[in-house]
Amino acid sequence: MKAAWTGSLERVDECRWRIPETYKRGMRVPGLIFASEKLLQSIQLDQALEQVANVATLPGIVRHSLGMPDIHWGYGFPIGGVCATDPDAGGVISPGGIGFDINCGVRLVRTNLFEQDVRPRLRELVTALFHKIPSGVGSTGSVRIERGKRNAVLLDGAQWVVAQGRGVPEDIAHTEERGAIDGADPDAVSDRAFDRGHDQLGTLGSGNHFLEVQIVDQVYDDRLAAAFGVSAGQVTLMIHSGSRGFGYQVCEDFLRVMGEALRKYGIEVPDRQLACAPVASPEAKRYLGAMRGAANYAWANRQCLMHQAREAFETAFQTSWRSLGLSLVYDVAHNIAKFEEYPVIGGKRKRLCVHRKGATRAFPAGHQSLPDDYRSVGQPVIIPGDMGRFSYLLVGGEGALTETFGTTCHGAGRLMSRSGAQRDDRARGLSRQLEEQGIIVMARGKGLLAEEAPYAYKDVNEVVDVVHRAGLSQRVCRMRPIGVIKG
Repeated sequence: MKAAWTGSLERVDECRWRIPETYKRGMRVPGLIFASEKLLQSIQLDQALEQVANVATLPGIVRHSLGMPDIHWGYGFPIGGVCATDPDAGGVISPGGIGFDINCGVRLVRTNLFEQDVRPRLRELVTALFHKIPSGVGSTGSVRIERGKRNAVLLDGAQWVVAQGRGVPEDIAHTEERGAIDGADPDAVSDRAFDRGHDQLGTLGSGNHFLEVQIVDQVYDDRLAAAFGVSAGQVTLMIHSGSRGFGYQVCEDFLRVMGEALRKYGIEVPDRQLACAPVASPEAKRYLGAMRGAANYAWANRQCLMHQAREAFETAFQTSWRSLGLSLVYDVAHNIAKFEEYPVIGGKRKRLCVHRKGATRAFPAGHQSLPDDYRSVGQPVIIPGDMGRFSYLLVGGEGALTETFGTTCHGAGRLMSRSGAQRDDRARGLSRQLEEQGIIVMARGKGLLAEEAPYAYKDVNEVVDVVHRAGLSQRVCRMRPIGVIKG
């Protein structure tokens, strides 16, 4: 864990804190942190706020360098860090602002089952999910990408998977970017990235990736909950995974390219992990093409995972997934860069490059990017917590458009390092403790449960409370876990 942060910080209100431009030489904009006073105490334990200040030095950055309430130290950008750059003002793109696991994201699936339907078969269901969904480091899936189909997967993402019979058109309608962002360039992807990812579609991965069977524990807004097809006591399924080794290799490849670009374009940054290139440069264009390909790979992966989860439900309940009502509520990306229009100085709308690293898009009602059936209510925002407490479904708020480039938090946020969590005395007997709470957990890999223990994370209730009060997103309902698959 990095040393505690002791820099300058100004309180704006009960949810907002500012790092002034004068804090550090080279800052072009202030830092703006969304946090309660309690959360800020844990946020200051590492160097995440120093990273917010570092991001504020990037060429072309607009308005603020932002930190969400789940912010913690990461590579280059903090996890929970957001910024937008203006290509017309020398704005750059930085792989450190997207991360290694490109389009790590989460999808929420509703069912027509209720807790009383699942409890008698819960162990059987969790076992079926565990056997159906490969997880852990180096896991491989049943979907192989043959070299001749490589371009189709990277260009069409989840749409390619559905075309192979692993899903239905409604899944695509309820996936961000319809499961395939435009502009992917397979030629910008290295053979090494393809080699790492050709057999990983339909795999969960390790670390904080998971699949959870959940119960809708509390509904905060009946109208919004009904619009998303959820109600109290209902069983839901949450899937958290990303682009696996494929995305990791894309990031690794372009960090070297961007390091050379710093010298080529005369860009100075306080941390070489912020290596970047002007958006209009050849280096940036190739990275964007490769990053979009990795993002589409991640959407394809989560589509495969949902298909396999549907099959596991069929095994456990001996009926079709359609009769069980397993329908996708929504799928959102956490690690991505996109070009979106926002008002800047003087109210003029400009096309900006928005970096979201460990942060969720949160568009309000009326936004043209939303599917027809959600446009009148807003974008579903899915916020996973930890495996011992809660997760949330929210909806995008108007405040996100005016303050955070259409963005909110993405989860609880780590409180302890993985090694620190393993050393904690509470690690002993964790599986038994969770089962006593009514949560059945199955995991691969020694020590993984301790690394991902509830005490290793901030309280997601507090994180969500901040974005709700700040107007970035509004609470719809809360879910509690009853069955968990970990890598």
